[in-house]
Amino acid sequence: MNGIDSGVTDDVKAFQLLSEVTDEQPISQRELARRLGIALGLVNSYIRNFVAKGFIRVKNYPRNRYAYLLTPQGVAEKARLACRHVHYFTNLYTVTRQAYLQLFRELAERGIARVAFCGVDEVAEIAWLSLREVGLDLAEVMDDDRAGSAFMGREVVTLARGLLTGNHLVVITSLKRTEQLSERLRELGIVAEVIHHPALSGTVENGHDN
Repeated sequence: MNGIDSGVTDDVKAFQLLSEVTDEQPISQRELARRLGIALGLVNSYIRNFVAKGFIRVKNYPRNRYAYLLTPQGVAEKARLACRHVHYFTNLYTVTRQAYLQLFRELAERGIARVAFCGVDEVAEIAWLSLREVGLDLAEVMDDDRAGSAFMGREVVTLARGLLTGNHLVVITSLKRTEQLSERLRELGIVAEVIHHPALSGTVENGHDN
């Protein structure tokens, strides 16, 4: 289980998109896609859906640019999604923080002093807080998609490069990509016993329900 269902992701993207168009400034769908980190076609799909539901009105500008005007229904929908957004991420933080604390404490009891993170997103930041609380050291931060960026003052490196630095125990720190990252590590020759991720119940998803 990856801990984050598609319904949650859809709500988050819908909220982010409604937030981006709040200022009613002309903007292209390509720019919206870049800001949200999603495919251009998906932005178009969201916009069509919002228009059909009466959440926004569209005003055309030259060069494929549009101004999106929130209707009263759109303002109400944005407020509703904001409440769910806050509730979900508050729950995500609480559940994930405790799950990583438990994992790191178990590793510390086994005599593990250093671990490598695999996967960089908001969950990795929560895991880092738990790591510091337990007192373990962070050996490497690995993520092929984020290589070259920084995480808590450390350079993010590719999985292949990070694994060359030593036989570190690897902790998956992205709930959304647990299976994908685990498979990539196995492809690089890492045995399953070295790969760890926290045991999470369905609380994260269920906490999002109304």
